[in-house]
Amino acid sequence: MVIYIFDLLMILIGMIILILGVLIGVAFLTLLERKVLGYIQIRKGPNKVGFMGLLQPFSDAIKLFTKESTYPNFSNYFCYYFSPVFSFILSLLLWSLIPYMFNLICFNLGILFFLCLTSLGVYMVMIAGWSSNSNYALLGGLRSVAQTISYEVSMALIFMSSILLIMCFDIYFFYLYQEMVWFMFIMIPLFLCFFSSLLAETNRTPFDFAEGESELVSGFNIEYSSGGFALIFLAEYSSILFMSMILVIMNMGGYNLSFFFYLKLSLISFLFIWVRGTLPRYRYDKLMYLAWKSYLPISLNYLLLFLGLKFYLF
Repeated sequence: MVIYIFDLLMILIGMIILILGVLIGVAFLTLLERKVLGYIQIRKGPNKVGFMGLLQPFSDAIKLFTKESTYPNFSNYFCYYFSPVFSFILSLLLWSLIPYMFNLICFNLGILFFLCLTSLGVYMVMIAGWSSNSNYALLGGLRSVAQTISYEVSMALIFMSSILLIMCFDIYFFYLYQEMVWFMFIMIPLFLCFFSSLLAETNRTPFDFAEGESELVSGFNIEYSSGGFALIFLAEYSSILFMSMILVIMNMGGYNLSFFFYLKLSLISFLFIWVRGTLPRYRYDKLMYLAWKSYLPISLNYLLLFLGLKFYLF
């Protein structure tokens, strides 16, 4: 009994350390984004707070969480207040998926759990947009729901192609099967489709229609200030980091505790930022055509190809 309680305590401590690590990672990802965008636009970015702006994310966090929290009079208060919190909790729950090799949760249906959680994330954006009782927020929420659902379909099919290669839902198996060759080289078109689907899933440029500043002011988060806005922001950046990690795990050699793994993760996160600094926003109908007329046929064809190979070889 004592050993059992000790194990549970260690898992709890491990999860707290994990959450702290994710939050610090998110803080420095925002700093990296502002620095990179600054240099792309030939300016400096944050460089006043701390050495070369290193403490800027912490001062931003303190500023956001100490501001007065306002809410619209005609909003649905409880939904409005709690949707950013649940959104943030969902994005943190995703991190329990990673197959840690030391005393933490590791479960064999990880990919199904990932798909369930990313589907639940859609509801949070929809509720945030609806409960604000603002036309701009509602439009941003509707756009985001349509976009996320569309790209989830092609993303799930790409997942199925990868699952067919390893015949298991456990994320750790991706590492075992990629010791000789990365899956990225076996299916380059799927890798590129997967990367752009992740951009659409996380509402990033060039697919940031949920936050289209030019037409929707700020999209579904327009009515949020202080802590609510900060939590939405944290959820978005935490999911960017996690999606980068999933991409590395599934296509670039799997999860292993090495410097090279974190280098790959940083590179993919940097690509998210580079794309934002380089590409303009898509037209909305083109976004939908891309999902249903390009990515869906490509991922279905690859799925059928891998199925055929499985039957032929085994």
